[in-house]
Amino acid sequence: MIGRRTSVAIRVLWWTVGLVILLEGSRTFSGSLTRVHDPGHAGVLAWVRLILSGAEILAAPLFLLPVTATVGGYALLGIIGLAIAIDALHGDFRGLEILVLYAVAVYASLAWRKDRAGAASNCST
Repeated sequence: MIGRRTSVAIRVLWWTVGLVILLEGSRTFSGSLTRVHDPGHAGVLAWVRLILSGAEILAAPLFLLPVTATVGGYALLGIIGLAIAIDALHGDFRGLEILVLYAVAVYASLAWRKDRAGAASNCST
């Protein structure tokens, strides 16, 4: 059984990480729009950032809504994992710890929702 304080803490974590990812995705999206037409490698990276941040903007509200939280959470885990891989392949390890922290927070929220759903189904039988 999950305690009330733990339940409240996970809900706060769930909303905080969802809103922060939505905000950061929006900032990255708007910043990448101006760099899309840069020549060469910089323009390609801007497109990648634009696509990833656009996917974050779509997945974060899904994660925040209780009905679609599981789909949005797994989408965010995939997007964050892809961002970590792209940054690592480019040798850019700045901010990697924040991406890992986002992924852990999303995973903890998903695990809490699954445990809570399992506990509810056990109580009804």
